[in-house]
Amino acid sequence: MRFPEFEGEWEKFRVSDLLEFFTTNSFSWEQLEYDTENLHNLHYGLIHKSTLIQINTDTFQLPNICREFIPKTYTVCQDGDVAFADASEDTNDVAKVVEFFNCNHKKIVCGLHTIHGRDKLNITVKGFKGYAFSSLSFRNQIKQLAQGTKVYSVSQKNFSECFIGIPFKEEQKKIVRMLLLIDDRISSQSQIIEELKSLKKSMSNKLIYNNKSLDKKIKLSDIGEVKNGYAFTSTSYEENGKYKVITIANVTGERDINALKCSNIVNLPKDIQHHQVLKKNDILISLTGNVGRVSLCNVDNALLNQRVGLFVPNNLMCVEYIFQAISNQKFEKTMIACGKGAAQMNISKSDIENHEIPYSINEKPLLKISSLLKKLDEKLETEKQLLKKYTEQKKYLLANMFI
Repeated sequence: MRFPEFEGEWEKFRVSDLLEFFTTNSFSWEQLEYDTENLHNLHYGLIHKSTLIQINTDTFQLPNICREFIPKTYTVCQDGDVAFADASEDTNDVAKVVEFFNCNHKKIVCGLHTIHGRDKLNITVKGFKGYAFSSLSFRNQIKQLAQGTKVYSVSQKNFSECFIGIPFKEEQKKIVRMLLLIDDRISSQSQIIEELKSLKKSMSNKLIYNNKSLDKKIKLSDIGEVKNGYAFTSTSYEENGKYKVITIANVTGERDINALKCSNIVNLPKDIQHHQVLKKNDILISLTGNVGRVSLCNVDNALLNQRVGLFVPNNLMCVEYIFQAISNQKFEKTMIACGKGAAQMNISKSDIENHEIPYSINEKPLLKISSLLKKLDEKLETEKQLLKKYTEQKKYLLANMFI
């Protein structure tokens, strides 16, 4: 897949023939700090954390090396240099790369678990290498070379066994321009989502916890009850089973549960209770681990697993309001404070039912509040879907534009 005005085969290069490698340091986070004028340092954790391939120091904040640890000799990164993370617990992230697109004359060095490379042949334009080393063709080569069991790693030597295709510079420039535009849109879309989340949080606090029309506080036990899940055993799981088993991992705190990664079973247990066969819009609460997370069931044929609580309201007209009230951060913080356990935090049915929320006997303000907050949730979901499409578009191009 390429732009129609270009033709001819890309030339293939062994990565070790293209890049010159430099020594990096091994400073830990304890030896770094922020907001000083000291030497900047790229820690491998920042590479894994970054959603962008190109580093522009106008927007990408790098830590500084504490003055007492600044090395006597080092190689300063230049625009167009690349840095690979040489280790990861996931083979998909081994040798994850960033490219220094705009250093702004700042002195930056590469740090712990990074491999610092520079185009010694001067055959690539700024921006191209980051995308080329993020392409599917290169990533597949790295996966085959990564070594380890729990942590996978690569070394400079592995780059003598990897190849990338490089076209003429004019074609590189066009590829970079297009992918940078997509990255900018992804970044803008991410910002839109964060601002909407902030707005939703503010509106939730104002409409629920600072609203004079809600004239009383009641315990959740006064308007419903918490019911427990079924103790499924892993031996009953089958990949293509009809029913999805909803666990605490699926209750993420987003409006809808994440049902993409569920265990499945073929048949319902004979002793399963009626409430353990979930309905859409059932309110689910995590009772273990990340306690107090609240999500709604949004799929058919879903079953309630143990350590996930189901809140069953007495008045179905108020389901959305109750969901909005307990998906508020105040509820989660209260549940965390209630949590007990050493290895893993746990909350009980009574912890939830004793929690108080603002309420009104008059349903009208409850419906009005829940309607407005639901619209914000729907807007947020629309923006998330847009971000997903832009991300998939970029992934498609990285899989099909490079050889």
